[in-house]
Amino acid sequence: MLHVILHCPEIPQNTGNIGRMCAVCGARLHLIHPLGFTITDARLRRAGMDYWHELDVHHHANWAEFATSEARPKGRIWLLTTRARQTIWDARFADGDGLVFGNEGSGAPPWLHEEIGEGFRVKIPQPNSNLRSLNLSTAAGIATYEALRQCAAAGLAGEA
Repeated sequence: MLHVILHCPEIPQNTGNIGRMCAVCGARLHLIHPLGFTITDARLRRAGMDYWHELDVHHHANWAEFATSEARPKGRIWLLTTRARQTIWDARFADGDGLVFGNEGSGAPPWLHEEIGEGFRVKIPQPNSNLRSLNLSTAAGIATYEALRQCAAAGLAGEA
C-alpha cells in the first residue's frame, strides 16, 4: 500500500480531490495538522464526493505524532518538492512507501527537507521551468500513479 501524506494542507478542494484519488487507488491518506479548513467543510466533501467513506484516512496532530504512528508507512518517505535534484522518474518507489506533499502556500518547511534528506527528495519533471509548480492535487495524482506504476511493474502491487 502506498501512503499519501499531506503536511498542513490549506485548500479543502485539493484535499478532497487527493482523498478521492487515494480511495480509488487504495492508498492511505495521512493529514498532518494543522489543516487550513475543517474536515466537515462542504467544499472538501464535494471534492471527495461519495468516496470519502471508502478512504483510509489518518489524522495526526503534527509530524512527530505521524512519525510514531502505527499507521505510518513501513517503507521509505519521499518528499515531493520543486527543489529536488532527482525526478520521480529517477526514483525507485516500492510498496509501503510514503509520498509527502507540503502545503499549497509554502510547500514543505525547511526542517522537513532536512529530516527527509536529499536522497529522498524528488520532483515532477516540469518542461516550463519559468512557472512555479503544479496544483497540489495534480502533483499528488501524478506522483502517486507513477509510484503505483512502478510497484505494478515490479509485481509489488495490484493493477495500476
